[in-house]
Amino acid sequence: MTALLAAENLFLAGALALLALLPITEILLRAAFQVGISGAASLTQHVALIAGMLGAAVAAREGRLLSLSTLDSLLAGRSALVARFFSRAVAASAAALLCLAGLDLVFAERAGGNVIAAGIPVWTGQAILPVGFALIAWRLAWSASASWPLRAATLLLAMGTALPAAIHLPLTDGAVAAAIALVLLAATFGSPIFTTLGGIAVILFWREGLPIASVALDHYRMVVNPSLPMIPLFTLAGYFLAEGGAPRRMIRVFNALFGRLRGGAAIVTVLACAFFTLFSGASGVTIIALGGMVMPLLLSAGYSQKHALGLLAGAGSVGGLLPPGLPLVLYALVARISLEDMFLAGIVPGLLMVGLIAAWGLRHAPPATPNTRKCDWQEARAALLDAKWELLLPAVAFSALFGGFATPVEAAALTAAYAFVVEVLVYRDLDLRRDVPRVMAGCGLLVGGVLLILGVALGLTNYLVDARIPEQIVDWVTGAIQSRWLFLIALNVFLLAAGCLLDMFSAIVILVPLLLPLALAFGMDPVHFGIVFLVNLELGYLTPPVGMNLFFTAYRFGKPLPEVIRAALPAVAVLAIGLVIVTCLPWVATALPQLAKGSP
Repeated sequence: MTALLAAENLFLAGALALLALLPITEILLRAAFQVGISGAASLTQHVALIAGMLGAAVAAREGRLLSLSTLDSLLAGRSALVARFFSRAVAASAAALLCLAGLDLVFAERAGGNVIAAGIPVWTGQAILPVGFALIAWRLAWSASASWPLRAATLLLAMGTALPAAIHLPLTDGAVAAAIALVLLAATFGSPIFTTLGGIAVILFWREGLPIASVALDHYRMVVNPSLPMIPLFTLAGYFLAEGGAPRRMIRVFNALFGRLRGGAAIVTVLACAFFTLFSGASGVTIIALGGMVMPLLLSAGYSQKHALGLLAGAGSVGGLLPPGLPLVLYALVARISLEDMFLAGIVPGLLMVGLIAAWGLRHAPPATPNTRKCDWQEARAALLDAKWELLLPAVAFSALFGGFATPVEAAALTAAYAFVVEVLVYRDLDLRRDVPRVMAGCGLLVGGVLLILGVALGLTNYLVDARIPEQIVDWVTGAIQSRWLFLIALNVFLLAAGCLLDMFSAIVILVPLLLPLALAFGMDPVHFGIVFLVNLELGYLTPPVGMNLFFTAYRFGKPLPEVIRAALPAVAVLAIGLVIVTCLPWVATALPQLAKGSP
């Protein structure tokens, strides 16, 4: 069994490696021989699909699929066992329905005869969907209980749920209401987000007599989007940095430059967290990876435990707006606007949020000592030289993105390859055989969980769009709210609540198609709306009682959640100032994109 699990991790690492190698090979062939690989882009997109489903299966194996609720962790004894069995049984049933939808898609595509490239049929790439969902359903059933009879009962329930859908048994309104209620109840007890979104989507399509394969088709279309491989590739670059020696070297650099200033430890914390969130796309990963290094730094500089916790929680949330932040990539894909515009739009608001949380850290810095402002320039020079290759990483990413010689996906692949070379071959912090497969499997686990949510969320979103829900929302809101400012207030309140309950990626896929038409109806620029949307979701990660970064911080430092919430509230208030500025002054987001286009 251990050998099979190791082989699964290795296969996942190989898929991610191939995902990076295909675009890099394309660049090299184009530069050397003015030729490329036939169908390279399509092959890359399908490798991303395979890596995503493999990563999701590994996440299910490790119990790491993202959930909306942690209520199950608060229960104990028999009630905890019952809640776990119920939530996993419902989740396994939803995964079985998604498996059936994937099978229907594969059979339909097989009759079409389309190819990916080099004669490879499209259906062979799509086959990973039913295989992956079947494996996830099995693992959810396995985790439902330690009892074999209960595991078997969970599997039978999952198959029994899929059978009526397979034979197209009609659903009554009462059955639909009961099924959706069960899915939502399971979500409160910790079932994975993807089973909530995907289960509801399949139920709604089934009720309307529409092919449930539409859910799998939307999943497929989302994950093989031409720009989506940027997400796993930039995340892979961030993982190489976080797992190597980069955190230690970067903190040394920032500490040498700013650490001797009053409040320098706060500046070090904010810059280091922003740098790593910038590439990993996951603020929780940043808190886990850097917390053990910056917390002692803050405490040794004289910060109280409360202020140190609040600063770290807040700093972990502010890097996603800076390019090439993954939320910017995904918003551009979903809203169908220029990726370059979103990258430029995020610079000023991102720096604003970084500056605000750093200023709050400076405000609570302990009094300066006589030696505080003496900088050791020899140490600063040594630190800069030591970290020079990692400091060049943003330059590599931006020159590839905006240099005109690489597509965005190729730029992301170059960034991941550069991070690999630096951490494995230059600094040798990661061993090629021992560490690299582990790091890549960890990255694939995170990416797989995210892509799984994105795919099924698009199925639900498209159902809502087909049902004309966005148009109804626009008609109702424009009739009820006449003032643009009142709309902006209501929008921010709603998005803050959504940021508490949803992870950023699923919120983008579900809510942007619903809210963007409404924003346009009130005269908002889609770029400005995107930045307001993302700032709200970043702030939602810190908003009590269920902001995700609050849980990550509590977990990392072993603190009670109420203590972390009290520590983070001042940081939430400070970052809310940035939200007000970005909302009320559209030019903060739109000035750079307009300047790049030569517009006034």
